[in-house]
Amino acid sequence: MNETPETAPGYEDAALEQERDFGRLFQMITGHAVAQIVRTAATLSIIDHIAAGARTADEVAERASTHPATTYRLMRACASIGLLAHEGDGRFTTTPMGELLREGVPGSLRDTTLHLAGYSTWVSWAHLPEAVREGRTQVYKALGMDQFTYFSRHPEEGDAFASSGSSMSEIVAAEAASMLDISGVSSAVDVGGANGRLVLGLMQANPALHGIVLDLPHVTGAAARAAKELGLSDRFSAVEGDFFEEVPAADLYLLKWILHDWDDEACVRLLRNCRAAAKPGARAVVFELVLGEVGTPDFGAVADMNMLSVTDGGRERHLHEYDALFTAGGWRRVSARPTRSPLWIMELEAA
Repeated sequence: MNETPETAPGYEDAALEQERDFGRLFQMITGHAVAQIVRTAATLSIIDHIAAGARTADEVAERASTHPATTYRLMRACASIGLLAHEGDGRFTTTPMGELLREGVPGSLRDTTLHLAGYSTWVSWAHLPEAVREGRTQVYKALGMDQFTYFSRHPEEGDAFASSGSSMSEIVAAEAASMLDISGVSSAVDVGGANGRLVLGLMQANPALHGIVLDLPHVTGAAARAAKELGLSDRFSAVEGDFFEEVPAADLYLLKWILHDWDDEACVRLLRNCRAAAKPGARAVVFELVLGEVGTPDFGAVADMNMLSVTDGGRERHLHEYDALFTAGGWRRVSARPTRSPLWIMELEAA
């Protein structure tokens, strides 16, 4: 009997795999919808309202000043992706994952959601095909300016960007405090440190450490307020400035998610500024994603497309690429270790 494609050996396995591939690809294609559902839930504080006692769409809508029918549709969508659980009779409750969208809870991803799924990032990603074709970002076409200038003119998005790294900084600061020997370090500069959560975390673990945040004028106020809230103002300074021009003298320089924002030339200039200002025996600690092996599942490779979309020259890098920057900037890497977050800790000493 002649074989047909349907009766050929392995046909059922191949068909099943094709069905799985279809499902996986379709999930990827519709990923934008999930991101915007999550962003809308965060923007409208849906999870917070439910955690505070609202259970039905009518109750949530009253607190959120939204339309009851569309609020129900959003809550139904949130339940479908695991942010909420449906108890029946139109009543909902939060889930452990949904709790991470609440404002102010440990490990909250609310501000990260508002930043990464927000307007400036969203519209910049729409121009990714042109960015790949032309070999450069299209952020100026998308926003009419670079994203950092956009943030300074749109404080709500700028605040979300500055706050989005807070939970990550707290995780990294806790690990850095246990992984780094900073005995004898009297001063640390958090370069481009936004609200200062990284250096403030190290200050809490080291009562003799004086912390400094160097950032742009519209950002440093948040760092000063955070230091005051933690009772650390007496050994904290917020310095307004451009790290491409000059950095304060210190024993330790902290650069978290800074180098990936810039091209190689800018990174070397920043590293050289730190080296020129460094006190004798000073060190630097760099916190960045490190790209993995090509062809393996790698968040860094996806994040690199975000850098192409929203920054002017920024990129994620392999470890050997960072080493080349460190050498050109007057530093030598002495260690590189992954953390519980997506970031690695790379410790440098003056070359």
